[in-house]
Amino acid sequence: MELLTIGTFARASRLSPKALRLYDELGLLMPARVDPVTGYRLYDPAQLERARLVAWLRRLGMPLARIREVCELEPEAAAQRVRAFWAEVEADTASRRDLATFLIDHLSRKDTTMPSTSMTIRYAALSDTGLVRESNQDTAYAGSHLLAVADGFGSSGAPASAAAVDALKPLEIGEALPAGDLLNVLEDAIEQANRAVHAAAGSETSGTTLTAMLWTGSQLALVHIGDSRAYLLRGAEFFQITTDHTIVQSMVDQGRLTPEEATTHPQRSLLLRALSGAGQAAPDIRLHDARPGDRYLLCSDGLSAVVPPGDLRRVLAEATTPEEAVRELVALANRTGGPDNVSCIVADVSSEGRDHTGSGQ
Repeated sequence: MELLTIGTFARASRLSPKALRLYDELGLLMPARVDPVTGYRLYDPAQLERARLVAWLRRLGMPLARIREVCELEPEAAAQRVRAFWAEVEADTASRRDLATFLIDHLSRKDTTMPSTSMTIRYAALSDTGLVRESNQDTAYAGSHLLAVADGFGSSGAPASAAAVDALKPLEIGEALPAGDLLNVLEDAIEQANRAVHAAAGSETSGTTLTAMLWTGSQLALVHIGDSRAYLLRGAEFFQITTDHTIVQSMVDQGRLTPEEATTHPQRSLLLRALSGAGQAAPDIRLHDARPGDRYLLCSDGLSAVVPPGDLRRVLAEATTPEEAVRELVALANRTGGPDNVSCIVADVSSEGRDHTGSGQ
C-alpha cells in the first residue's frame, strides 16, 4: 500500500504537520518510514486509526503522556481510562464552579464581616468501629466552632484521618472573619491537612475523606472532599448539602446511572477526590447561612451507605438532643450489619445565650 506524505496524512487525521513532528519526537506516533535522503516522513494508512484517536484525545485536553498510555491499551481498557480521565475533568470543573459560587456570594454581600456571637451550637460526636472491621479508621471531632468527620482508607487510613482533623483544629478560633479571609484561612488549612495526611500515611495508596464545618457567627463555612457527607434538617425539609466525589456520583450526574442504581454499583466507593498528599487538594468550599432550629449531620459513609435518607431524617427529627441522635444513628448503622466504621456529628443551632455545650471526640 502506498505511503502517505505528512501533509496528506495530516489532513486525513485532522492533525497538523507540526503536531505530527512533535508526536514523532515523543514516540507517540512515528512515521512508517523516513526518506534517508530528503528526511520526509511517510505514513502508512493503517496508522490513521491511532492518529485520529490521538486527535480526539487531545480535543478532550488529555496530556500527551496519558494519551500514549491509552493508545497502548486494548479497547475496553482504553475506554475505562478515558472514562476515568473525564470524571477527573468534571470533578475539577465542579470544584471551580463551587469556588465561583462562593465568590459570587461573597461579592454580592453588602456586609462581608460575619457577626461572631449571634448564633451558638449544641453538638455531639460519636465514632464506632462497627461490627465487621477490626479497627476504626474514622476520626470525628466536635467543638464550639469546628465540626469535622474524616474517613481514612488504605493501610494507614487511621493516622491519615486523624492528621487531617488535627490540621483543622487550630481553626477553633471563635473570631469573626471577613468572607475573603475565611476562604484563605480554609485553603491554607486544607493544604496543611493534605501535607499532614501524606506525612502520616507515608503512601499514596492511603488517605482520607474530610467533611468539616467552621462556625463563625450566623454563618458557617463548609469544606468537603471525598464521600463523607453533610446533611441539614431545617423545619420539615431534609437536605444533603455535599456532593460525593466518586466515580459513581459523576455517572449519576451525567445521567448514565440512576440514584437507585448507584447504591448497588460495585464501584460506588471509588473516590475521585480525597486528601492523600499526592498533589494539590481540591475540596468544595461553601458558605451557608445558619438559622435557629437548624440541625446538621456530618457522617462517614459507614452511616450514609447503609441507612436510607428517610431513616436519617426520622432520627434527626425525633431525637430531642444531639447526644441522643448520634447514639441512635450509630446503633441504626450497626443494626444493618455494621459493615464499616461509622462516625457522625449532630449539631443544633440556637440563638445567642442558649446552651451550646456538647460532647466531641
